[in-house]
Amino acid sequence: MSKRIEDYGLIGNMLSAALVAKDGSIDWLCLPRFDSPACFAALVGGPENGFWKIAPSDPVTGVSRRYLPDTAVLETRFETATGAVTLTDFMPLTDNEKKLDLVRIVTGVEGTVEMEMGLVLRFGYGRDVPWVRRRDYGLSAVAGPDAVELHTHLPLEGRDMKTVASFTVGKGDSVPMTLSYHPSHQNPHFIPDRRESLERTVIWWREWVKRGSFEQMPEEWREPVVRSLITLKTLIFSPTGGIVAAPTSSLPEAIGGSRNWDYRYCWLRDSALTLYALLNAGYRQEAEAWRQWLLRAVAGQPEQLQIMYGLAGERSLPEFEIPWLSGYEESRPVRIGNGAAGQTQLDVYGELIDMLHAAREAELQPQSEAWRMQKVLLKHLETAWQTLDRGIWEVRGDPKAFTHSRMMCWVAFDRAVLSVERFGMDGPVERWREIRAQIHEEICTHGFNETKNSFVQYYGGETLDASLLLMPQLGFLPPDDPRVVGTIEAVERELMRDGFVLRYSTDASDDGVGGEEGAFLACSFWLADAYILCGRTGDAQALFDRLLRLPNDLGLLAEEYDPQAKRLVGNFPQAFSHIGLINTAHNLVKAQGPARQRAAQVAPRGVEQVEEDEAGSPEAEASGRNDLGPAQ
Repeated sequence: MSKRIEDYGLIGNMLSAALVAKDGSIDWLCLPRFDSPACFAALVGGPENGFWKIAPSDPVTGVSRRYLPDTAVLETRFETATGAVTLTDFMPLTDNEKKLDLVRIVTGVEGTVEMEMGLVLRFGYGRDVPWVRRRDYGLSAVAGPDAVELHTHLPLEGRDMKTVASFTVGKGDSVPMTLSYHPSHQNPHFIPDRRESLERTVIWWREWVKRGSFEQMPEEWREPVVRSLITLKTLIFSPTGGIVAAPTSSLPEAIGGSRNWDYRYCWLRDSALTLYALLNAGYRQEAEAWRQWLLRAVAGQPEQLQIMYGLAGERSLPEFEIPWLSGYEESRPVRIGNGAAGQTQLDVYGELIDMLHAAREAELQPQSEAWRMQKVLLKHLETAWQTLDRGIWEVRGDPKAFTHSRMMCWVAFDRAVLSVERFGMDGPVERWREIRAQIHEEICTHGFNETKNSFVQYYGGETLDASLLLMPQLGFLPPDDPRVVGTIEAVERELMRDGFVLRYSTDASDDGVGGEEGAFLACSFWLADAYILCGRTGDAQALFDRLLRLPNDLGLLAEEYDPQAKRLVGNFPQAFSHIGLINTAHNLVKAQGPARQRAAQVAPRGVEQVEEDEAGSPEAEASGRNDLGPAQ
């Protein structure tokens, strides 16, 4: 039986990442990149599909774990009747994209503990059995283009297509092991001192955390916010600056269901909220790298703009199913690639232009080419905004006039107008103003349901969509507008499940997939943000407190939460969920948090800078948008 998603921790080095279970088993690892085929795939299959487990051989009487403070280094403590050990797992940082390591160190804490190691390497997503050879340093395994070395002094034994070892650890003993990846046509590499590598890794992470701005953060929120930022940093592919949505594929949105997708790619949908999270936490370098990745990824014909790209901006992400993997808790199919990359989603134009405008407000590196690109995108959008699309949630049913998509088209023209007004950028501003007003009027006419007193998912429909909670944050309407208030109330009435928010009702909406899903955690954070903008701070605080009870013992969140089963579901850990946590925390700390910054389009800055102008920003006053409504 599969372990609960909550049982896993994440380690990584900004090239790839591994999921380590509470029982000491690494059940998911893709090498050498996040999107490479997995060599440990037991997470979505069985032990025969690859794992690496180190644990006591005697019954475990107690297990606890933690991250070493302000790091991505995982420490698990096992207790038995005879003693206790810690298992320290980490991936050293490296500049070599093709050669990387995973280090595991067993340390005796008290008494003596009998330990066992079991290793099953299966490249190609748990199918390809490698050719294994003994070495004086351990073993080597080769399968086609891939090779790994296991560096250990333990006596290894091959048993039933598995490499095993037994050893005893006493107090003060240290038993290190390293799994090193390299292309099979290149020579292997070695880490001479694992303890020194551990120390360097710990120091690097703690120095990185020190760069952040947390002075105004309440003490009880600092740990979840810092853990969310470390998780977000871990999910950055450092060579390019792209950020993967999650390091996993096909963890189900409902246990036993088919809503299982590959999230090891970079979504434009997340771009603006990601930028605000990084900038408000003080991480300008990562924000700039994210902006530069976006500019490279989307370069080309505007009609070919995709909703997601590969780690380096790859366009082709063909989707296929893997029949030899049984799925997490029998949730089939296991999918690789993502067919939604070929969908038309108009919201990404607004997301991209909103992000680039926010970067300009934040005074990230100026780049004239970025503005020329925006003008080309806008020229295409002048006619494309009226076409039907698949919407922010990538429905696989019929395309529709999704209200959120049209609203993001409004955002695109609104930010273009503001760029001309505030920064003197050149462009056909009068035409942009006309289109902006036309879209605004159309949404208010066709996207609002008088009977429900709410905006709805698509024109002429009656179903709700949690993405409409972003309306006041985007500056489309003021937060006290009766239509915004009515939409929030309708979401509370129809999309809330045990205190958390669904994206939409899968029963009422034909999304072309079928089945159920859990509460989408980012949407619950959006509701908290909407509460803040509407002055319902107490409700926002209560919702945020509920959300802070959902991360596992290591502070990690999945994409969704099943309120009935009371467990995390969906790919894990999920960047979008952690971005929501970061932004909502900053929104609660200061009145001029990310939500108000985005609504008024003031520069996203660190918390300590925002404190200086709580009464209002000169930028907002100059543009007439201090009421958070549309500048028309």
